[in-house]
Amino acid sequence: MVEWTDSERAIITSIFSNLDYEEIGRKSLCRCLIVYPWTQRYFGGFGNLYNAETILCNPLIAAHGTKILHGLDRALKNMDDIKNTYAELSLLHSDKLHVDPDNFRLLADCLTVVIAAEMGPAFTVDTQVAWQKFLSVVVSALGRQYH
Repeated sequence: MVEWTDSERAIITSIFSNLDYEEIGRKSLCRCLIVYPWTQRYFGGFGNLYNAETILCNPLIAAHGTKILHGLDRALKNMDDIKNTYAELSLLHSDKLHVDPDNFRLLADCLTVVIAAEMGPAFTVDTQVAWQKFLSVVVSALGRQYH
């Protein structure tokens, strides 16, 4: 079990309270698919992902980015038991979707970049440390089924 300080909890809660889920989700998933094009293989049913412009304009990608951020809400609400909170999702991604677990880390990195850009100077060192700790726990929980 991960130990969270009151400060870390407050930082993570603050980040979520100011998120535009639709915008941040879309930008993060688009960034991941563009910067790491091999991740596109899991989105074959999402239509044309031929280039950055088509990815950025794809409504299915935008919707899935939003869905991912709403999925992170579950971790926020269950910070003391993220591993069990994501047990079914880990099983789905490993057994049914066969997603390479490293892609969770790549998406987390893209999400961090997008949030940092949105927050600007408010994305302090302490904010980054707490946020990346949170995402590393989520990534670990999602990859749990693979171990």
